[in-house]
Amino acid sequence: MELTVYLAGQIHDDWRREIKSKADEKQLPLTFVGPQENHARSDDIGENILGEQPGQVARDDAASSINNFRTRVLLNKADAVIAYFGESYKQWNTAMDAGAAVQAGRPLILIRPESLVHPLKELSNQADVTVETIDQAVEVLSYIYE
Repeated sequence: MELTVYLAGQIHDDWRREIKSKADEKQLPLTFVGPQENHARSDDIGENILGEQPGQVARDDAASSINNFRTRVLLNKADAVIAYFGESYKQWNTAMDAGAAVQAGRPLILIRPESLVHPLKELSNQADVTVETIDQAVEVLSYIYE
């Protein structure tokens, strides 16, 4: 049984590669999807499709509409969602995607360090599983196949 896992979270470091690598090591039959990881492509997609916009607000709005569409389609096709909150970046998109997963009834694994327990307490309470490390999240996925 192959599962599709949506990886919600910031796109500025290689946490997704780490999850994929650890899942491969365990030979887990998983397909991973997620937001557009090419930051320039994500920022430019509105103008690439809809043409030049009259200003930065309109440019951001056009891009976010198309990025939100992409996220909604992929997240709703996923069997599970992992939302990663790290120490280094503000994570508004991660929180939005995790909330959408909860609303859509998608099983959610929340990864957050101890330092973010308080700010993420409500979201953690809505997640199916909350862990502190990528290794723990992969172990949760691995448990499905036992």
